[in-house]
Amino acid sequence: MERAFQTAWQRWPEVAVDRDPAGWVRAVAYEYALSPWHRVRPRYRHAEPPPADAADRALLSVLLDLPPMYRRTLLLYDGVGLDLPETAAETEASTPAAANRLLHARESVATRLPELAAPEELHRRLAEIAGAERLRTGKPFLIRWASERRALHWTRAAMAFTAVFIGITSLTLKAAPDHYEPPLAPGATVSGLPPKVAPGPLSHEELALRARLRAATASGPERLVPDPR
Repeated sequence: MERAFQTAWQRWPEVAVDRDPAGWVRAVAYEYALSPWHRVRPRYRHAEPPPADAADRALLSVLLDLPPMYRRTLLLYDGVGLDLPETAAETEASTPAAANRLLHARESVATRLPELAAPEELHRRLAEIAGAERLRTGKPFLIRWASERRALHWTRAAMAFTAVFIGITSLTLKAAPDHYEPPLAPGATVSGLPPKVAPGPLSHEELALRARLRAATASGPERLVPDPR
């Protein structure tokens, strides 16, 4: 129930303009209570102890055997005391469908517990059980503080995720190639070329020419200057 009030505080602009804020909180509490994620939380792995009174345990067993929507309709109408249109709106059903669910739920209860066949008696018993339970709920300022703290954590997580995403995107853009490089074509074998031949020993004429070239000056012969006369 505290989680429903915390969600209502976080989404107060939406809840404030709702036609039935209490119904909004009840709907959130119902959805959160039936969430399958509770099974993985250590706090909710073990069921709560049943009521000490045998009659209360019998009524609880009958209610748990009802289909979820039938049980919700019965508790809202005969337990909370809503009228039929409000019950239909909160269960997201038409008024005839809500009335049909209510009748079938009452019949199931009356079949196993004949002493609760009268709607007035059923309403009285549900009110007694609800009044006998003592829910451990925090004070309003604690619920508000927890809601604001959770909103702050989610905001910081979103900002951190955004920063990481921007960093990864920038790194990817910097490391990614900025132009297209066509792939290298695979090599092909070329035929018909003469084989490479290693140079052989120099002849006597080639040796003499090499010696004469080495003996000459590096600057070459003197240039002839024309006579201006």
